[in-house]
Amino acid sequence: MSGVRLTFYGVRGSTPCDAKRYERYGGNTSCVALEAPGHDPVIFDLGTGVREYGDVVMSHFKAELEANALVSPYRASVLLTHLHWDHIMGFPFFTPLFRPDACIDVYGPRQDAVPLGEVFAGVMSPPYFPITPADVGGTVTFHDVEKDDFALNGAKVRSRWVRHTDPTLGHRIDLEGVSVAYISDHGPGCNPDDADDHIPQDVLELCDGADVLMHDAQHTTHEYETKRHFGHSTIEYAVHIAREAGVRHLMLFHHCPTHGDDAIDEILLHAQELAAAAPDLEVSAAAEGLVLDVPRK
Repeated sequence: MSGVRLTFYGVRGSTPCDAKRYERYGGNTSCVALEAPGHDPVIFDLGTGVREYGDVVMSHFKAELEANALVSPYRASVLLTHLHWDHIMGFPFFTPLFRPDACIDVYGPRQDAVPLGEVFAGVMSPPYFPITPADVGGTVTFHDVEKDDFALNGAKVRSRWVRHTDPTLGHRIDLEGVSVAYISDHGPGCNPDDADDHIPQDVLELCDGADVLMHDAQHTTHEYETKRHFGHSTIEYAVHIAREAGVRHLMLFHHCPTHGDDAIDEILLHAQELAAAAPDLEVSAAAEGLVLDVPRK
């Protein structure tokens, strides 16, 4: 690996799914790892896909031990969009957490009532779950984020509020000449005063000229009519944002649990037809296990 690499470990929204019709695109919920030589990894969201990523990390750790190589402490950062179950439920199953040398920083949306760390302590506690954040072996530090720009291990991070049913952030990383935007949950229907094609300025700031945009594309237009208050986007709206912001590669993300592989194939074809008028825009559907090396412009 010579540049920035994205690996998709979970691309599903709302709930994990397991059936034959999810074999090609996968059934784990949101989790994407960004890795680049010389930089600690950055993890977008902590859905069920993070368990698989943890297994990959631990396999490398085991190989180092067996080779009697110098084992480096595990360090990583998490950019969390929001606190709905499908975006945090994989966290207690992320096995690197239990390494005594692990240092993990979680950057997530500031809550009105209590700090982010207290929210996790409430979710990860009996009777909801037997393991608390204090029970993991490593060090986990929570950071409350709102509309912020900050440095992160050699990367520039931009976080902005996006429209969803609860406090939700979109994130952008600029690293090694590459820009990656991640807006997993975003729905224009959350603000009834907005036209369906309106793009907030904060969203444009996240997506402007991005090499890769991973964007919510959960609903077809037909589904959206009765689900606009759910806080998710149509396929058409995701393409609209990518075109208006000058994105190079749009990854359709947060696939609806009702959409099996064949349905996503049809959605992807429709999105590519919509994007045909923008010849510099590539459109793909995120799939579990997909590895994407992001070239510089």
